[in-house]
Amino acid sequence: MDFLKTLYILPGILIGFSLHEFAHAQTAVWLGDDTPKYQGRLSVSPLVHIDIIGFLMIIFAGFGWAKPVEINPDNFKNKKRDGILVSLAGPLMNLIIALFFLILMKILYYIPESILNNYLYEIIINIFNYTVWINVVLFVFNLLPIPPLDGSHIFFNLFELKEKGFYHGFYEKSRFLLPLLIITNLIDKIISPPIIMIYNSLIGFFF
Repeated sequence: MDFLKTLYILPGILIGFSLHEFAHAQTAVWLGDDTPKYQGRLSVSPLVHIDIIGFLMIIFAGFGWAKPVEINPDNFKNKKRDGILVSLAGPLMNLIIALFFLILMKILYYIPESILNNYLYEIIINIFNYTVWINVVLFVFNLLPIPPLDGSHIFFNLFELKEKGFYHGFYEKSRFLLPLLIITNLIDKIISPPIIMIYNSLIGFFF
């Protein structure tokens, strides 16, 4: 990845990762579990949520991770419902971020040229556009029903599989599936079509 592109994508990564984890933490607290609060995760600061190795991996390898928010489902009034809501909160936050920056891009089109010169305008548009793209990617990627992604927690909670005896064994064995899909590039074949469809649909709607 060239240096200029790295600068363009950094804001989207930092915003996407940080607000994704903050959404998990805040939703858990709203639903009765103060574990994220005690661990200092109720913040939008990247310093609280970014895992340095995961951050460097996404910059140089194209995939990475943030520090996962820990929760205690025993504190929820409804374990199934609340577990699903907490898991959904992160990906939905990424979709909201994408929509927010699309709105900013739309507003930018109406700013007079006398205020922004072409060079500055191009820089801002590129940053906003990459932020939209990255957060659409995070939205789709995290909804995959593969451990340890949010989609797996949604799937297992929805069908109440966490109470089954095979769950923990299956979870441990399947944790190698995601790295395998990434290394073999099969993950791109799985998530690229919905990412492109959602991204193009959002761009088409706003522009």
